[in-house]
Amino acid sequence: MSPLLESLAAGFDGDAARRPALDAALAAGLPGPRSESWKYTSLRALERRVFAAPGDAAIDPALLAGIPAPRLVFVNGRPAPALSDPGTGIAGLSIGFTEAAALPAIEDRPDAVFARLNAALATDGVVITVNAATEVATPLHLVFVGAPADTDQAWHLRHHIALGADARLTVVEHHLDAGTHRHLDNSVCSLRLADRAHLRHLRLQRRDAGATAFLRTDAELQAGAIYDRVDVEAGAALSRHELDVRLVGADARLTANGVLLAGGRGHLDTRLGIRHIARDTACQLLWRGIGDGRGRVVFHGGITIDAGADGTDARLSNKNLLLSATAEIDTQPVLVIHADEVQAAHGATVGQLDPGALFYLRSRGLPAGDAQRLLTAAFVREPLAAIADETLRTLAETALDDALAALVRA
Repeated sequence: MSPLLESLAAGFDGDAARRPALDAALAAGLPGPRSESWKYTSLRALERRVFAAPGDAAIDPALLAGIPAPRLVFVNGRPAPALSDPGTGIAGLSIGFTEAAALPAIEDRPDAVFARLNAALATDGVVITVNAATEVATPLHLVFVGAPADTDQAWHLRHHIALGADARLTVVEHHLDAGTHRHLDNSVCSLRLADRAHLRHLRLQRRDAGATAFLRTDAELQAGAIYDRVDVEAGAALSRHELDVRLVGADARLTANGVLLAGGRGHLDTRLGIRHIARDTACQLLWRGIGDGRGRVVFHGGITIDAGADGTDARLSNKNLLLSATAEIDTQPVLVIHADEVQAAHGATVGQLDPGALFYLRSRGLPAGDAQRLLTAAFVREPLAAIADETLRTLAETALDDALAALVRA
């Protein structure tokens, strides 16, 4: 057994019902390069590391000054009620910390070792429930802060968001750090949208250069449900996010856009697994990636259209920029169709900034660094256009600009 798995297993304090998930994870071990879904993301360095269970950590409340209520805050994987502000009660809305053991299971896969570890080891999380025909006008903010500690720590959070029929909700995730650390975040979020429910979901991730994260989002959409999502991700030594969405009801709709920014020695791995099960469903997936320094971006855009899912409209675009000769980008668009009457398209590109455009801007008096930043910013802003709310779009643009300022070389 690797030192990583041994140290994580030492933190198990669950009951007999959760033990099989831990045993399965330990028996399978960490996936290696022969695993198709992990061949671009090596765990060899991570498997030699040891993590302790999280302890109490204090942060400066000013770090959260720009994040309004209602909000729930976690620091090093532990609920921070003193920093949280659930706001005034909203009829039809339930939000709060919960014990993760009571939350629903997610789909298992042979290489899902971190999801199994989460099922066995998660003790905390957030549960949000919106009753049928309830519209929550104010966005809910979930804040996950990594703070320095004497030892490298690992935490496992398990969240659940459920919307009743015709419900409306906006959720904003903030993943940020209060200082330098090398912790491990292994978290899972399950989403369940009933008929004609509409969830808007924004995730802003800016992690410390030493952090490691394995995140999984598992969503199920019933008839007429709409899931609009945008991710802006930067930082971390290693960050992997798996977004699995099943469109199980007719006319369900998914928009999932994102921006991935890898600089320094950072490694960002995003895997989309979109499955069209019912008729007349649709997905629009628009992703942009940038690699600088020795950064690496890995993107897998998988779309499966099941037999009988006629009328599906599925579209994926993944374009990427290399800003240095030592950066790397690996992109895999995958489209599997088992139905006849569908519309589907997918494409991916990896390239560099247009020398002609750079020359034009420099000929107008812009320094080389400013010209590169201007063109890069224009390239990555397109996915943010899917954010309908102007305030949230501005929030995402600010986060993106801050990340670009740290990434793009002067």
